[in-house]
Amino acid sequence: MSGVNPERVRPAVAGDVPAVQAVTDAAYRPYIERIGVVPQPMEADHAANVAAGRVFVTGEPVDGLVVVEAFAGHLFLDSVAVHPDAHGRGVGRRLLRFVDARARELGLGEIRLYTNALMWENQKIYPKYGYEVVERRVDGPYDRIHYRKLLD
Repeated sequence: MSGVNPERVRPAVAGDVPAVQAVTDAAYRPYIERIGVVPQPMEADHAANVAAGRVFVTGEPVDGLVVVEAFAGHLFLDSVAVHPDAHGRGVGRRLLRFVDARARELGLGEIRLYTNALMWENQKIYPKYGYEVVERRVDGPYDRIHYRKLLD
């Protein structure tokens, strides 16, 4: 596509749903064996999330995405997914910066997220971007570490 910036993060549209599913599955599939259950983002209703304006994508073709939802006082970062073929290219960094900007745009001073305790890679990444651990809690089959980031 001429004139399209592949570095831009944009709202997903209905035509992106297959790519959203594919990138999410590729990003989370390696964790199934490790955590012993299918990661929740793989089971999300991607079409409904896109229709609700909660999904933002980057790349042409799509190689990364975030799913966010605004609540009173905070933005919840439900999922960050980067296709394994795009690792090491700054896609995740671009998406996390977008989430900060989105929260500010919505007038929200805090971002919250959680990750599975067995996804130890994330426990190294999120603190580098200003997230602090709030608590560890078991929700059904998921052992989760909850994070928050306060924006200035």
